[in-house]
Amino acid sequence: MVQTVTFPGLGWSFELNRIAFSLFGINFYWYGLLIAIGFLLAVLYANKRGPQFGLNADRMGDVIFGATIIGVIGARLYYVAFEWEYYSQDLSRIFDTRSGGLAIYGGIIFGFLAGWLLGKWRKVRFLPLADAAAGGFLLAQGIGRWGNFVNIEAFGSNTTVPWGMGGPVVENYLRAHQAELEALGVAVDPSMPVHPTFFYESMWCLLGFALMQLLVKRRKFDGELALFYFGWYGAGRMVIEGLRTDSLVIGDTGIRVSQLVAFCMVIAAVSVWLVIRAKLKRNPQALPLYVTTEESKRLMEPEKKAESKKAKQKSNEE
Repeated sequence: MVQTVTFPGLGWSFELNRIAFSLFGINFYWYGLLIAIGFLLAVLYANKRGPQFGLNADRMGDVIFGATIIGVIGARLYYVAFEWEYYSQDLSRIFDTRSGGLAIYGGIIFGFLAGWLLGKWRKVRFLPLADAAAGGFLLAQGIGRWGNFVNIEAFGSNTTVPWGMGGPVVENYLRAHQAELEALGVAVDPSMPVHPTFFYESMWCLLGFALMQLLVKRRKFDGELALFYFGWYGAGRMVIEGLRTDSLVIGDTGIRVSQLVAFCMVIAAVSVWLVIRAKLKRNPQALPLYVTTEESKRLMEPEKKAESKKAKQKSNEE
């Protein structure tokens, strides 16, 4: 399970073991562990932000918990669907996620859809919920991408930048897929370093997460942070995907699925943002934030009373 990855230009070399630890004879892999940590932090972040957007924490927690589980399942189904030729030969492979195989777009689509449906059930407004969850998505993706590093996957084509990565796994992969990549117009030299695209995406997501913290108090309408997420992530993924050597492709068209989806995300997010901003410019009161509504205040009242009670108890103890 131990593999070597190198960064020749930096003089770095790492021995990576995909197994984080073993417990009762069961191996726990870094890939799954990092994704789990990312999702956990995303849930905690959304729960922390929720009240700021006028959402009842208990109701929102139920929705986020369910949407997270469905999102992970969706990420796997999305990946399997575009690699069906491989998985159809042995259906048991569908359930083996230890070596990777989660597509973020599947997680986004299924997660947001589940959030909308579960939100209706628990009476949680979807747009402020999407704003609360958007930052969590960027945080989870920024952390989860390091699972690709441990697996030595999700890297790009050849590069001469100082931080280019290499190693036996990289060389073997490029050699095995050299003809396939050439058919897509990507010429590779297995002996040369490649772009660490997992790192690019991780940094892009974490930078987006940091920027979103500055935008929280500046949002003008519910759903604005979610639009920022789609636009920001889509723009970065559209560029980074063009560097990768393991992209899911639509049939024999050569069209990279993730690049196409990212392009559509950016166009849709920017278009909707411009339309809504124009509407608010004409009438600033057209779309009041949910946190300012009577419905939100009514649902938040139990939490405020509980917080006030805790504050009084703490004050008395002191």
